[in-house]
Amino acid sequence: MPPSPPALPTLLRLLPSQPSLSPAIHAALLKSSALSSPIPATALLTAYTNVGLPRAASRLFDEMPKRDAVAWNTLLACLVRHARPGAAASAFRGMADEGFPPTAATVCTVLKACTASRALRPGRQLHARSVVACHGDVIMAMALVDLYMGCGLVEDAMGVFAHADCPKDAALHNAVLSGCVENGRFREAFLMLRRIELNGISLTCALTSCSATANSAYGMEVHCKVLRCGFDSDTIICNALIDMYAKCGRTTAARIVFDRMAGRNVVSWSSMIDAYGRHGHGEEAMDLFKLMENNAAPIMVLPNAVTFLALLSACGHSGLVDQGRSMLHLMKTKYGIAPGPEHYTCLIHMLGRAGQVDEAWDLYCRLAANRYGRSIAICIAMFDASRANMDVVRGKKVAVRMLEIDPKNPNIHVLISNFHAAIRQWSESDESRRVIVDKGLRKKAASSHVSLG
Repeated sequence: MPPSPPALPTLLRLLPSQPSLSPAIHAALLKSSALSSPIPATALLTAYTNVGLPRAASRLFDEMPKRDAVAWNTLLACLVRHARPGAAASAFRGMADEGFPPTAATVCTVLKACTASRALRPGRQLHARSVVACHGDVIMAMALVDLYMGCGLVEDAMGVFAHADCPKDAALHNAVLSGCVENGRFREAFLMLRRIELNGISLTCALTSCSATANSAYGMEVHCKVLRCGFDSDTIICNALIDMYAKCGRTTAARIVFDRMAGRNVVSWSSMIDAYGRHGHGEEAMDLFKLMENNAAPIMVLPNAVTFLALLSACGHSGLVDQGRSMLHLMKTKYGIAPGPEHYTCLIHMLGRAGQVDEAWDLYCRLAANRYGRSIAICIAMFDASRANMDVVRGKKVAVRMLEIDPKNPNIHVLISNFHAAIRQWSESDESRRVIVDKGLRKKAASSHVSLG
């Protein structure tokens, strides 16, 4: 017997907890002719979305005899939620063709899907179709900026910003600013910063730009603005200041910021430890960690995996092998933190630099026998240790392993070529380089940003 109208809400409520009943409930609704109305059909469409069945939702939508704007928007939300940007763009066009004009909210919904999946082509199509209908909407301008910045098209994003016929508020400025920083376009970021009123987000972006370019002069200028704007009690911004000064080689300035912080979190401690470590001040990093363990005011902050990674790196750069071993032991026994491949990579690098290649090899073999056996980072660390200690036999074994794990990685072939060159095996070195050409592999070009101003 077909379900009565009062029973429809009960049936639809069953779907989230019992998705396996979806086909049966769908069939029951068809028999009752309930789906001829867009309201129960849209409810079922929403249910399919919530239980993760976008294809079933699309089929149901195609079978609906009557579709209203709510049904179209429900379908778009479903396709966006389940990362189907091409289908969402197609549905958006169909919505307009059926006489339902798109709103800015509708366009932004689909643009977010395109941004999340880097779907540039449907995003451009949406831009072209909606440029008139949503003209002057700041939310859509932000969505387009996010799309183009996410796809690495900084000029396109800047074009949207320049020609946007809407109030250019702080949120839109910050969207452009963040995109420039994420794409490494620091010159454009600095120009933008000098034209806007700084807030918490823009100050953080400014400090990130200074860190990436080692621009301590502008970093100090931003620091002054932080103080004038009253953000010196903001933990996130203070953490960014510590990172900026550390990247610029000014550990004393970073420590001053750290000492003056009203509220330090684990990022604050880890950043300061890392600042000491990256500049070879391993003892200072260890002393700061002891202070972290003994500090309980105002709130005790416990170290995490990132803290111990910074400690291991600090020990490695300063040759503190015994302290590095003790840190790995401490994180497991006292704090119950399981070391990850990045921690073991640090330890192998440390042992290799200290000439303790036998211990590094024993650790590598143990790791290769467990879940980290396919970690390319651990392999590279052991390979570097072998090369630094001229351990040819072990180096060649690791080289074979690296090629088994990632044969199409051009960086690995370059490392192997350099290894053979270091031991004067010129023909093998040339062969590794030739493989890169023959297989059409391309090594990503390195880049750096240093401010000379």
